[in-house]
Amino acid sequence: MSAKKEKTPPAPRGEIKAFLGEGTDFKGILTFEGTVRIDGKLEGEVYTKDTLIIGESAVVAAEINVNTVVVSGMVRGNITATSKVEVYRPGKIFGNVKTPSLFIEEGVIFEGSCSMAQEDSKVPSIGTVPEAAYEEQTDDDLAATVKSD
Repeated sequence: MSAKKEKTPPAPRGEIKAFLGEGTDFKGILTFEGTVRIDGKLEGEVYTKDTLIIGESAVVAAEINVNTVVVSGMVRGNITATSKVEVYRPGKIFGNVKTPSLFIEEGVIFEGSCSMAQEDSKVPSIGTVPEAAYEEQTDDDLAATVKSD
């Protein structure tokens, strides 16, 4: 009889610089360089230009601002990631996500909204579209368009 092998999320590149294990309870502002893994409880804010891993047993209530975050535990709060957000079973996110790349595995719970627009994208808002784009065309205009094609 063979045991069913658990599927685990891919390990991020780089060595883990810090680890908050099960039973750890941290409140405050966490800033770091490199990769940090959380398997305990964290409440507050997280800032890094690197990678945050939130393990299956983690309970995080925080505003998260990172390059990359890999979630397998529970997050209550907003996530802003400049590179990507990956969420694996049994992960749960209750909050808004802003990132250019989002991966959500089947079976994950995500309650919130997601914005994937790049900061420098030039998507015009409704108020900035020229009025000429909304002018009504007459039947003569449409006929001229059809004939010229």
